[in-house]
Amino acid sequence: MVIKALAPNGGTGEFSYSKNSYFQKQNLSVVESKIEEEIQKKLDVNKLASASNMIIRIADLGCATGPNTFMNAQNVIEGIKHKYQSQCPNTETEPEFHVFFNDLPSNDFNTLFTSLPQDRSYFAAGVPGSFYNRLFPQSCIHFAYSTLALHFLSKSPEVVQERNSPAWNKGRIHHTGASKEVVDAYATQFGEDVGKFLDARAMELVPGGMLVIVMSSVPNGMPYSEVASGMLFDCMGSILIDLSKEGLFDESEIDSFNLPCYASSPEEMRKVVERNGKFSIERMELTNPMPLLKNIQTLIPDWITHVRVVMDPIFSRHFGNQVTHQMFQRLTKHLLDKVQVLETKYRDKTQLFVVLQRKE
Repeated sequence: MVIKALAPNGGTGEFSYSKNSYFQKQNLSVVESKIEEEIQKKLDVNKLASASNMIIRIADLGCATGPNTFMNAQNVIEGIKHKYQSQCPNTETEPEFHVFFNDLPSNDFNTLFTSLPQDRSYFAAGVPGSFYNRLFPQSCIHFAYSTLALHFLSKSPEVVQERNSPAWNKGRIHHTGASKEVVDAYATQFGEDVGKFLDARAMELVPGGMLVIVMSSVPNGMPYSEVASGMLFDCMGSILIDLSKEGLFDESEIDSFNLPCYASSPEEMRKVVERNGKFSIERMELTNPMPLLKNIQTLIPDWITHVRVVMDPIFSRHFGNQVTHQMFQRLTKHLLDKVQVLETKYRDKTQLFVVLQRKE
């Protein structure tokens, strides 16, 4: 499989992911207690540890450069420890933990590992590669999670860039507001990608192991143009058209570019999981990723920066650094012009929380 998505900005500079991932941290804080609940209810830690020489292996799929990945790992470990202590209250022996940090080969693993917590209670390893492929030997992972990563496709659908295709997405950079043919092409690509993701995890997880997914989503039946991120992508496309008209690049460059992102509805995700057949769905629900947000207008500049550190490499590779910088510079004004509409959207439940368990 050709992977055309790119890892977020590395390093520790102004537009690095490691310095600009506070919003993602807030998104994940919404589901921390939910993950703990599912571990307590569903994960037989005593059985898993006993069968693996008291070693619990955990994988973060799409870890980026920190610091959120370290917080996620520690929270999962604490949850598993608590479950083991409740199952085996009279034992002095506890499992050891091995955490695998996975991301694309283009990820800045140097920054990731130089910032590893010194007082960590686990062994760490890096695993470069796409999570749409196999990453680990068969039946060796006990707990895997992918947070805010699975909505990035392995590639944009090829048919949306073919001039003779009914799904040709002329003048747009995403399926937001596009024709049904374009939306369907994205949905098909998502189904294929997540199918491969689940096939790989089904091979790697031990029976009874747990897989947690947190990703961008959209309520069943709601057009993506009605959620905040859809409005964001629409603004990006409008700005790029303006820049092309100003002579910075040819407009055909827009026709040949489509963001490899798709926010699935819960219904779509359920169908993909059921088609795979190797996992039971223990929990699936939509959450509000920013429940404490009071005023979106004041946070728009920070929101754009957080989007930029993730998507900068994707835009820069296609349009170049100058055009990409100009687009993000103008994005603040475009979103502020839409702030009254955005104010009605930020309370929407647009984050999908899924807990799957590998069938015995």
